[in-house]
Amino acid sequence: MNESELLDKTALQQAQLIRDGKVSSEELVRLTLERIHRLNPILNAFVSVFDRAITVARRKDRDRRSSRGTLPIFHGVPIGIKDLNIVRWTITRYGSQAVAHLALPFDDYTVAPLRRAGFVILGKLATSEFGTMPVTEPALHPPTRNPWSLEHSAGGSSGGSAAAVASGMLPVAQGSDGAGSIRIPAAFCNLYGFKPARGRVANQFGLSDRRLLYTSGPITHSVDDAAAMLDVMAGLFDGKPHWAPPPKRLFSETRQPSGQSFTIKFFTSTPLGPIDPDILKGFLRSLSTLSELGHHVEEGCLPDASFEEFLPLWQSQVAQVPIFYWGGTQPVTRWLGAAGRMLRAQKIATLFDSLKARFEPAFSTADIWVTPTVALPAPRIGTFCNLPAAEAFAEAAKLGAFTALINLVGLPAANVPMGFTREGLPMGLQLVGRAFAEEDVLSLSLQLEQAMPWRHHTPAVQNH
Repeated sequence: MNESELLDKTALQQAQLIRDGKVSSEELVRLTLERIHRLNPILNAFVSVFDRAITVARRKDRDRRSSRGTLPIFHGVPIGIKDLNIVRWTITRYGSQAVAHLALPFDDYTVAPLRRAGFVILGKLATSEFGTMPVTEPALHPPTRNPWSLEHSAGGSSGGSAAAVASGMLPVAQGSDGAGSIRIPAAFCNLYGFKPARGRVANQFGLSDRRLLYTSGPITHSVDDAAAMLDVMAGLFDGKPHWAPPPKRLFSETRQPSGQSFTIKFFTSTPLGPIDPDILKGFLRSLSTLSELGHHVEEGCLPDASFEEFLPLWQSQVAQVPIFYWGGTQPVTRWLGAAGRMLRAQKIATLFDSLKARFEPAFSTADIWVTPTVALPAPRIGTFCNLPAAEAFAEAAKLGAFTALINLVGLPAANVPMGFTREGLPMGLQLVGRAFAEEDVLSLSLQLEQAMPWRHHTPAVQNH
């Protein structure tokens, strides 16, 4: 098996090869690091690379040889962690010049289960500053480029995660999503990205909250890899409020029962502007595919809401970031934080609860809601850089027109690739499930993966 064949396997396939002794974790990690060192100077997906991972991989190989029991599901497989999360004794900068070289002696609650699952962590992945923007262009690092078109953004805030997986530098990556930060880069990079329901996955400090907008999740090539990663990342912590109810079975066991069809509703209008014509065509093709698969598809309607209504929620989230020197942040972050610090906590709580109460009933009228993941193709690098902060955020928010609302209501959602624009830029289809119904989203995703396969497309940058 040559390098390309091995590195193009899914994470589960790589784990099986290691388990069967057909390849060593050391060999896999060494080849992966070689590809990272070759491609990362072009894409800027990694902000730090752990060459010491070779030593960890050797230990994984010794464990396999001496093992008398079952190995962890991803034993010896490479992964990258977004730079909003804490990896023990590793520098975390949150994509910001305002953060000193922070290195703590523990893995956070997101990273620890991934390590227990057998993954070998190869580095930290680029993010927008504190995850505030849907493009990954922090002042701290060079911009993360889209493997499909180097002049375009990989999206954000999990842009490094998406660029690393799309380019073949990693089989899978961890991302996080507070307004679309998994789904947007997955859409821009022709990947599968999954945002779990609120309370399904712990945040980095083991907390869940009924008003928490963000969660961690997988960015992968395949639905099976994402489901297996969700099994690993999902957890219930005794004594913690607002946790999702345990699933009926492992997410990796999800399959569509024969003869069952979903009631699917779609909508295509947002207050933030029209849909790109190519994306609309791709979306309508996807609706036809869903109908051909035997599902009942009809147009739905959601209550009206304006960008200005939602804005205080994002401002308040940024204001809670523990920054001691706001002057070291980028203009958009600084503007959001300053506005958020002027808001009273009770006002934000009331706003959150009222918006959630307005939208939640609408989403309960169908098994699955579908939309374009993003209304526009990936923007060019630097699109928002020279705009005043408030205008830059308002323009960037158009990329989250279909995704941010889902974080408010806390529903599970996924990006499924749905082809390319005439310029060759990837497009995405968003699937949104009922409360805590990740299995429905995964089941429909599996059907679409078979009906509209996306893995056979690879970006030319892999050949550099």
